[in-house]
Amino acid sequence: MTRASNTQGGEATLSKVGLPGWLDPVVHAVETVEPLQLSRFLPPEDGAGRQSAVLILFGEGDKKTGGTGARGDGGDGVTGKGVGGEDGSGGDGEVAPELLLMERASSLRSHAGQPSFPGGALDPEDGDPQGDGPLRAALREAEEETGLDPAGVQLFGVLPKLYIPVSGFVVTPVLGWWREPTPVGVVDPNETARVFTVPVADLTDPANRATAVHPSGHKGPAFLVESALVWGFTAGIIDRLLHYSGWELPWDRNKQVPLDWRA
Repeated sequence: MTRASNTQGGEATLSKVGLPGWLDPVVHAVETVEPLQLSRFLPPEDGAGRQSAVLILFGEGDKKTGGTGARGDGGDGVTGKGVGGEDGSGGDGEVAPELLLMERASSLRSHAGQPSFPGGALDPEDGDPQGDGPLRAALREAEEETGLDPAGVQLFGVLPKLYIPVSGFVVTPVLGWWREPTPVGVVDPNETARVFTVPVADLTDPANRATAVHPSGHKGPAFLVESALVWGFTAGIIDRLLHYSGWELPWDRNKQVPLDWRA
């Protein structure tokens, strides 16, 4: 598989040049949000935890044709309501923002069967975890898991590092714009069960929002989209991005979805 030059070696960079205007609220949120505004779980002060990165990839689905033309292999494509509106859907626009997600294989040791952003642990060749290593790792993992062509992705922001206690991962969320969409799908069924895109309009739709309740008693935001229940770390990041980007709509937090005891 051919890799873009910025996935291994060289300098992995961030750039906001040429981003579509509808991403402006997201850019502002990334530049101003504080770690504790995203999660109460922050990296251990002693440096413990396995360094990892995820790719939060925004694409532009076409309102008329129903997607980027790069939709995944598990779902009925992407539908949207345009851009420019306060909820990230925009009403009368011709472009529908969307996010790339995947469903992890049920056989994996960590977060099995869960919808998530593409991503994983940093490899030594990715470079400095405190430098541009997470940028390379996010692109590399997305390519390995979904077949994404990194050459068509423009990275534009990085959120503060967060911690997932159940797996011990220290996660750097890396944000990108799918500038040149290409087909994506499952590369290795042992890692990925499904790859799909979700319109931001569906994520902001109050009818698709709920509170996930874990058997442990923990509660958190959830999204019921594309025949999937998105919860946990991924849903928490999406929830905060929608909120601080000004796209969140009022939703019923008393609507609860119980999680399986094995989750």
